Amino acid sequence: MVLKLYFGGFVVTSVGEIAEVLKNAPCEEIPLIVERYKDDQRKSVKKLIETALRRYGKYINEMKRLEAISQIEECCYKDGARYIAGVDEVGRGPLAGPVVTAAVILKPGWRAEGVNDSKKLSEKKREELYEVIIRESEAYCITMEDNCVIDDINILNATLKAMKRAVEGLSIKPDVVLVDAVRIPDIDIKQQSIIKGDEKSISIAAASIIAKVTRDRLMTDMAKLYPGYDFENNKGYGTKKHIAALKERGLCPIHRLSFTKGIL
Repeated sequence: MVLKLYFGGFVVTSVGEIAEVLKNAPCEEIPLIVERYKDDQRKSVKKLIETALRRYGKYINEMKRLEAISQIEECCYKDGARYIAGVDEVGRGPLAGPVVTAAVILKPGWRAEGVNDSKKLSEKKREELYEVIIRESEAYCITMEDNCVIDDINILNATLKAMKRAVEGLSIKPDVVLVDAVRIPDIDIKQQSIIKGDEKSISIAAASIIAKVTRDRLMTDMAKLYPGYDFENNKGYGTKKHIAALKERGLCPIHRLSFTKGIL
């Protein structure tokens, strides 16, 4: 039995056409489309349906995960907050380059498939989500403190300083600030410090993605200014290749003296 499905004004009957329809269907529409094909007895069509249903299952699981990591924000909204800022940093551990922080205010109920701790995402996915977050957020601010500041006041204080500037640089003053693991000193805004916040809060996760993409792009540019240290790949972290280059070439202007003195 071959079903004829009218899709966008066209009759869909071939396996190739059905495959195209299922492949391009939005995940939330898969059950409806599968319902139309469920009586097709062709083995190839059955396999296509199985594949589509697996994709739908992954989509449902992702929606549940996003709902779970939005609960902190939902509680804040219920308590009367209108604007919630997530804050995170990237680059506390590298031997070179700045520490970068981001503060992001998302729209209530905002979701985007894949938003998670930036370290758990591929570079391609981070880049995709970066554009979505920048475009769809209520407000965001990116700040950084360079290696000289890190050497002068230490990495923790440099991170807190950058976080404070990121919050103060938002075009909208938040009612609540959610921060990954630390507390930002000297801000007159209610804040929550959340351990592993980039895994538990969608706002912090979004901030981590923005900070990570920003710093990675910067370090790729630094690789052109200071070749030989493999910054384009290690982003300033202490890989074997980076340490070997340090011992051979010495320091470049973006290296952290306080992090490299033990190596040299």
